[in-house]
Formats: sequence, C-alpha cells, structure tokens
Amino acid sequence: MNRDEILKRVEAEKAHFMRLQFTDLMGTIKNVEIPRSQFEKALDGQIMFDGSSIEGFTRIEESDMLLVPDPSTFQVNPWSNPDGSKVARMICDVYLPDGSAFAGCPRLALKRQVERAAKMGYTMVAGPEAEFFLFRTDEKGNPLLDTHDVGGYFDLTPVDMGEHCRRDIVLVLEAMGFEVEAAHHEVAPGQHEIDFKYGDVLPTADKVSTFRFVVKKVAVEHGLHATFMPKPLSGVNGSGMHVHQSLLDSAGNNSFYDEGAARQLSKVALGYIGGVLKHAPGFVALTNPLINSYKRLVPGYEAPTNISWSEKNRSPMVRVPAKRGMSTRCEVRVPDPACNPYLAMAAMMAAGLEGVEHGYDPGKPVNKNIFAMSQREKKRLKIAQLPPSLSEALDALEKDKVIRQALGDHIFEHYVAAKRREVSEYLIHVHPWEQDRYLTSF
Repeated sequence: MNRDEILKRVEAEKAHFMRLQFTDLMGTIKNVEIPRSQFEKALDGQIMFDGSSIEGFTRIEESDMLLVPDPSTFQVNPWSNPDGSKVARMICDVYLPDGSAFAGCPRLALKRQVERAAKMGYTMVAGPEAEFFLFRTDEKGNPLLDTHDVGGYFDLTPVDMGEHCRRDIVLVLEAMGFEVEAAHHEVAPGQHEIDFKYGDVLPTADKVSTFRFVVKKVAVEHGLHATFMPKPLSGVNGSGMHVHQSLLDSAGNNSFYDEGAARQLSKVALGYIGGVLKHAPGFVALTNPLINSYKRLVPGYEAPTNISWSEKNRSPMVRVPAKRGMSTRCEVRVPDPACNPYLAMAAMMAAGLEGVEHGYDPGKPVNKNIFAMSQREKKRLKIAQLPPSLSEALDALEKDKVIRQALGDHIFEHYVAAKRREVSEYLIHVHPWEQDRYLTSF
C-alpha cells in the first residue's frame, strides 16, 4: 500500500491511533503510539523516540532516533476499542537523525543479508514452526505452572482444552493477513503449534514477531497465559521453532533443486547446509538465546544436539524433507521461539550464504537415529555436538567472524554483553534443585 492508500484505509476502518513497532536486541516488541493527527508525519518517517531506554540501543547522549515505517507491514488490528475505533500498526526500521541506518536495529541486520543474497542472485524464503505452552492463571491473572490439559500430539477435545483458544488465535492471525496452514496440540501437555505459510524471509520474521504478540493477547482473553519459554517444565518436551529455508533464483525457481543430482539436491543446497552446519556453534547463541534454551537442547526430548544433517530422521539439527521440486528445502531444527527472529534469521542466512559462496561440503547425510548412537560411533562419523550452555554458545559466537560480521559490531557487542550479564546472574543464584539435593546431604 502507498501513503494515500494507507490514509484512506485508516479513515474507512476508523483507526484513531497507530502503533509504530520495532524490536529491541532481545526481540521484544516496542512501540510508539501516535494519534490520527500524526499519521502523515509518521508515514514520512519523522517520528522520533528516545533510544537510550531500549536494550542494546545507544547511550543517553545519543538518544534521538527516527522510526521509518515499512508500508508493506501496515495492518489494522481486528479488535476494536470500547468506542468502536481501532488501532493500526506499522513495523519500523530505526534510523539516526541524519538519515543514516542505526547499526543496532535488528531488522536492518536481516535486511543486509537479504541484500547480500540479492547480489548473489537469490531470494531466501523461510517457513517457521513456532511452538508454545498455555498455562492456567490465578485470580490475579498471574501464570501458574499448571497446564490447561493433559493432551498429547494431535489430541482432540475433551483432552485438548486449548482447542478453542487455538481457533481464536487462528482467526485473529487470518484477519491480520496470515495464511495459516495448520494448528494442533503438540507432544507435551499444554503445548501447541500453529504453522503459517512460508514467504520471503523479512516478512516472515515480521510475522513471527506479530504471531507471538497475537498468541499472548488471545490467551489472556481466554484466562490463560501463553509462553514461548523453551523449557517451562521438567520431564517433557520443550518448545522449538523449526525454520524451513530455501533459496529462489531471479526467475523464482528453487535453487536447492537439481533433478539430475544425487538426492536431487543442488550444489547450492549442499553449500547452504554445509554453511549452516559449520557455523551452528556460532549462531546458536542467537537462535537459542536463553539459559533455559539449553535445557531443551538435551538428549531424550526430540530436540537436536548433534551437528549433522539427514534426509530420513529428525535426530540431526538439519533435516531435508522428502518433497522435491519447488518444495526442496532444509529444515533447521535447533532454534526456539524465544529468539529475536530478525537476528536468528540473519545469522542462519549468513551461515548458509557463506556456504554457498565457498562451496561448503556438508558431508554425507546421517540417516540413522543419532539419539541411539554411542559416543564412539558419533566420533567415528565426526558428529560434533552443539554448545551445551549459553555461556559456551557465547564463546563460540565470539570466535565466529562470519556471524559477527552479519550482526555488525554494535549488535554483536551489546548482545554478548547483555547475555554475559544474564549468565552471571544465573550463576550467583541458588536454585531449588540445589537446595533439595544438597541441603540435608552435606
């Protein structure tokens, strides 16, 4: 939509306010809400805000920043205010007052990788599968560690009590322009998944951010709490966000497909997979950003811990689904839904494009169940392990020049510093498990 079309739409929809959205380094949505009188100014990219209060943005003496909206992200929220009016939204990039791009804007970091791919003749498309948990709340609306059902994979009502909430989430997503492909109960009690159609990587990252907002809002309306925390409960599967990825050429053909090649996978596909595998230790601090993320990435709960790829099983971190032609793709199974989607997509994309540029060889696929292998067999097959903690993931990130370059120095330095503080806070805290285990034994 162009400027005039947006203004006509807000009048027709009675949208009296607009949220100018962006994310901080951790992927949390921030916004500046403006009244109708400021819409034209916003569309011209003239709305300023104080960036010194945003995680990882800038110092107080350099605080003024501009919000430059992307017109393609314009939406009117499908719910109304009590007076019948509505609120519109646009997702913004962050710029400095002199018009230059702000080096700490996560969305612009992803845009740089999109531009890099375009120079190579490719467009990246991605399809995420984000999982989440629904928990009951107390009389004050605070979340309880009490799931709303005892359902399992693909269960139905009455076992799956989240069905009505899930349906309402789908309806809101569709009203906001999503093409939802499937919604179902996941493996763990209270765990759910809603899949939407793949698309160009930047709009897809925008949708992940919007998706998390919608899920949480609709859950509240049902008296539930939705969480994208990767491992909220011990002893059950955690929540992942598998991301299907492929590259299209300038004619729109799938560059991962080669009918005459072994496994019908092109050199581009193999190079991309090789790049993802090589740089996985370096980007996992971005795709799996929490201390809690690494409690999901353990053997026994279907989450990948092995740096390898496969065609026929889900134990490696990269899987190539069976369908070919335009459906040829790789599924990177390591990310979780707590990640900043812009930084996670940018990092995976940078790794894959590096592999394409340099013709990385991913090795032979491992089509046996790695979970059942001995350490000796893994060593023989040269199957490395992902970092087992956020601290070690940050160590790997600091050594990976490709991922650092993709982020830029500003994002890299602020992100690592914030995550190092998180690790330090965790290490000095005494946890209930330690008290239960040691208090009476020593």
